[in-house]
Amino acid sequence: MRKGKALQPGDTIGLTAPSSPSTPEVLAKAQSDLEALGFRVKMGESCRQSYGGYLAGHPRLRAEELNCMFADPEVDGIICLRGGYGTPQLLTLLDYDCIAANPKLFVGYSDITALHTAFMQEAGLATVHGPMASAGIASELDFWSRDYLLRAMTCPEPLGEIVNPEGEEIVCLVGGEACGPIVGGNLSLVASLAGTPYQLDTRGKLLFLEDVDEEPYRIDRMLTQLALAGTFEDCAGIIIGTWENCVPKKREGFTVLDVFENIVVPYRKPTIWNVQAGHGACNIALPFGVEARLDADACRLVIEESVTR
Repeated sequence: MRKGKALQPGDTIGLTAPSSPSTPEVLAKAQSDLEALGFRVKMGESCRQSYGGYLAGHPRLRAEELNCMFADPEVDGIICLRGGYGTPQLLTLLDYDCIAANPKLFVGYSDITALHTAFMQEAGLATVHGPMASAGIASELDFWSRDYLLRAMTCPEPLGEIVNPEGEEIVCLVGGEACGPIVGGNLSLVASLAGTPYQLDTRGKLLFLEDVDEEPYRIDRMLTQLALAGTFEDCAGIIIGTWENCVPKKREGFTVLDVFENIVVPYRKPTIWNVQAGHGACNIALPFGVEARLDADACRLVIEESVTR
């Protein structure tokens, strides 16, 4: 896998909004937080744009901005401002040859899942699934989220074992061990890419899934779609993250855990539940595309390869 360099104080971070728009207040806070960590900030035009009410600029503008940030020798790494909606619109507009020729640290989650997948499969780029600039990297993140993110960004060493905050136990759903790079991200995005040229390739990989504000029946539908696409049959192991506000709203019934036990557990792949990564209060950074080891019996996930060089 291609890797961006480990960032150091004084390096320049490209700040971009490939999904939904933000507000001037959030943008100013994001910039000041990155500067407080010692980085210079090169802000993309998308950060100040709004298109159609739910997009941070026209798809061509957002895609060209990403292309330019990878090509720009002054930009040392790229962090997304926020998620929302819109990254799948960019996938046919990105210059993957340019991205492969100029590997850089790339950070984001949620809607950014589509970019993680495309960068890995089309450009061979390792990326970081983790908090974005709007989350208050220097001032508002909890200790766990901030520590894992900054180590992933600045230390050219493997993160080692992923350890949840106290009181949040990782649970084994299916025992066994598996090794491979972590892939995946937000379930809604992984499911929406199924059947397209950018469908997530899980062969020999550890599949990570999380989501927010989805009722169990909708999660059932998306997991069933992935099951029919062969996603769980192909993967080596499964890492299940947080499911914030994913409860039945109109009627009582299956929980999210029930749905995973019904649909995913029967594949008998090593599976752990409740890794604190995703839309919860804690969002531990997970390197995508580099080697990791899952020991489900011991409820351990160990990152064995650095995501930076």
